[in-house]
Amino acid sequence: MKFICSGYFDESAWNAMPEAEQQTFMDKCLAFDAELRRSGNWLGGEALQSVKNAVTIRLKNGAVTATDGPFSETKEQVGGLLYLEARDLNHAIALMSKHPGLRAGPFEIRGVDEEFTRMILAKSAELAKG
Repeated sequence: MKFICSGYFDESAWNAMPEAEQQTFMDKCLAFDAELRRSGNWLGGEALQSVKNAVTIRLKNGAVTATDGPFSETKEQVGGLLYLEARDLNHAIALMSKHPGLRAGPFEIRGVDEEFTRMILAKSAELAKG
């Protein structure tokens, strides 16, 4: 089963951290990610740019509006996504509970809706054919 793990962190706390401590933290995270690769559980991942570069769009009164930054009342913001292969949700939780990134903030773990994804891929292939 595929899972997407959204990693949250407090950007201001990260920016206040000494550079050497940031590097040590990242080294530990990357080493754990390498373990996930070796075990076959790693499907990929992406880090996100600063929330300062984010825009939130929404439909309001029939028009699209854009607001700078994420629309959230919390210090923690999504910092990246990790794509994971696991037997089930409990296995995904067990794997991610060992990730050093938990020191920076929580991970939200959600199963991929593979049926919906297959439907999107089939429609995309149909449209590509013309």
